[in-house]
Amino acid sequence: MENKPSKLINTKETFGVVCNFEVFGFDKTNEHVPEIDLSYRFDPETTISILAGFTNNRRVLIQGYHGTGKSTHIEQVAARLNWPCVRVNLDSHISRIDLLGKDAIILKDDKQITKFQDGILPWAYSNPVALVFDEYDAGRPDVMFVIQRILETDGKLTLLDQSRVIKPNKYFRLFGTANTVGLGDTSGLYHGTQQINQGQMDRWNIVTILNYLSNSAEEEIILSKMKKLNNKTGKDIIKSMVATADLTRSGFMNGDISTVMSPRTVLTWAENYLIFNDIEYAFKLSFLNRCDELERPIIEEYFQRSFGIDISDAKVANVKE
Repeated sequence: MENKPSKLINTKETFGVVCNFEVFGFDKTNEHVPEIDLSYRFDPETTISILAGFTNNRRVLIQGYHGTGKSTHIEQVAARLNWPCVRVNLDSHISRIDLLGKDAIILKDDKQITKFQDGILPWAYSNPVALVFDEYDAGRPDVMFVIQRILETDGKLTLLDQSRVIKPNKYFRLFGTANTVGLGDTSGLYHGTQQINQGQMDRWNIVTILNYLSNSAEEEIILSKMKKLNNKTGKDIIKSMVATADLTRSGFMNGDISTVMSPRTVLTWAENYLIFNDIEYAFKLSFLNRCDELERPIIEEYFQRSFGIDISDAKVANVKE
């Protein structure tokens, strides 16, 4: 792979946005470049922020509700730039050792020897790779301070155990996605998220917010992924599904319910509908059964308002033959 991005990208044709800076991508692809999803819809503001991250080496953090496509947005921009992209989920099991590396026993000349093996961070830092930290606000404190070293654009990564200092590759890029903005979980939706050191938050050059798409755009995305529903009846069903999801989002913002139906959930609902051929039963399996029992009457009302039918407790699925 070429060691520098030299292919000029027409952002209007590729992403549907006009940038006041030039955007370059790599000519060739490799195994770390994500696959292109032709049905993906780009949010203009988020896209420009991500492109600025790639082009101008800005550290970009994307905040938003679950299911809005934050990580996928970065991947799909990288895919069209032929830019290698690796995602790391900062769950509670990710440790400092996982990021930096550790001693491992290997075989050499039929003998067991101990050799230090780099973690994902030294490898990515020294290559033209876009590293994405998913669930950034759920990371452990010891892990967050490791990341703080590389948030500065020209910061060097020091491996104390190896007495080694790694300089960043000129085309290393760093992105993060989070459900909160580092202030902790104030909504009750995202247990396990942490308050982030504000000195570290200050090192993110760009913080952008990705909200849910418009109903019409979401309908188009679901329809593009569910070809079997590409007919008049299917389009009407998808429209009602998205309308139900939109009501849950409004209800959550108004404090009426505590569970939100994401675009990912709507897609799951559509997939389950094709399996069971029963819109109500698929709704129960995909969303309703995970909701608070006290809130289910409200959510059932959202379903009734969108589809014009009441949910029956004794409903039995009409499974396709």
